[in-house]
Amino acid sequence: MSAPRQDPLRDPRFFADPYPTYERLREGCPVQRIPSGSGGHQAYLITGHAEAREAFTHPDLSKDTARFFAGRPSGRDLHPAVSRTMLASDPPEHTRQRRVVTPLFSTGRVRELRPYIARVAGELMSAWRPGTDVDLVAELAVPLPVTVVCELLGVPEPDRTALAGWSHDLFDATDTARVDAASHRIGDYLTHLVDTARATPGDGPLPSLLSDCDAGGLDRDETVSLAALLLVAGHETTTHFIGNAVLALLRHPEAYDRLRRDPDLIPGALDELLRHDSPVSVATFRHSTRDLRVGGFDIPAGHPVLIAPGAANRDPAAFPDPHRLDLDRDATAHLSFGHGIHRCPGAPLARAEAEIALRTLLTRFPHTRLTTPAAPLTWRRTRLTRGLTTLPVTLA
Repeated sequence: MSAPRQDPLRDPRFFADPYPTYERLREGCPVQRIPSGSGGHQAYLITGHAEAREAFTHPDLSKDTARFFAGRPSGRDLHPAVSRTMLASDPPEHTRQRRVVTPLFSTGRVRELRPYIARVAGELMSAWRPGTDVDLVAELAVPLPVTVVCELLGVPEPDRTALAGWSHDLFDATDTARVDAASHRIGDYLTHLVDTARATPGDGPLPSLLSDCDAGGLDRDETVSLAALLLVAGHETTTHFIGNAVLALLRHPEAYDRLRRDPDLIPGALDELLRHDSPVSVATFRHSTRDLRVGGFDIPAGHPVLIAPGAANRDPAAFPDPHRLDLDRDATAHLSFGHGIHRCPGAPLARAEAEIALRTLLTRFPHTRLTTPAAPLTWRRTRLTRGLTTLPVTLA
């Protein structure tokens, strides 16, 4: 496996459209060594579907970031609340924290939230008028999940825009100083929010969350870290899920018309929309703790391992004709929410928010179209997630 000379995941062409890069790399080898960062460091990128599923559950791939960087200068200054979340831990620490998180997104809890989500979506679209243009990202895909997760955390309404902006900055692949600064703004804010709620106990979502954290044995730092994870993971990927799904449907008129005529088909279409353009392009950091094999390919100990759901979801070995949006496809094996013990616990909430956003849009403005279909769209410059910066549509 000869590594490319430059990191293919930092090429501007990758940010615009990662799928040709993924396809080329997967055809070369589904487990491939690539340059990563500066100083000649190497990582292993997994682009095959079977290989990705195996890697997600491999016992010798760790998510303990602190363990990997112990003795290795990272050159970063991330706030601990952001750098040491549940996502950066292994069992038993991960298991203990996940027990607190999972009930927050149970089927029953999400069912209780659906009327609130529908009300927020309706309010966001209440000022829209047929024949006008809106940026669907700025006016729906961002504020809907931000509002929901901030409500869950008890974030005061005047602070929500700032928090969304800091979370947005966390995924800027072009400016590490900006990322680090945003992590401190988020960590400091949430530390103050948690400490204030502790000092003035009362009713509401945040006191309930703090009670759950206490019952689960989480200390102050772990509680703040959990709040940071809920904030960032709870809206960033859902924003991209909604934006990518709407774009895919607008670019596939037959699929759009099918859901417009029968919105009850939307829940069954979500898996294919997630597979077709995953909001998670590359999963969060893992590293090999010993020499291991994935899909018959060797990965030596001590290397970062990047699992790419965006690539795996377009693997023709798992999904024939993978670049085609096919609402009749069984896409339940997609990896957009991960796989195994680290599978996204917030998946039920993300699905509910996307379903309600699409249903409200298709019901209120059933003939919406891209404002300038031939114009190129701009995408976030990050390899972790895939999402639009703007999505101009004309309401109808």
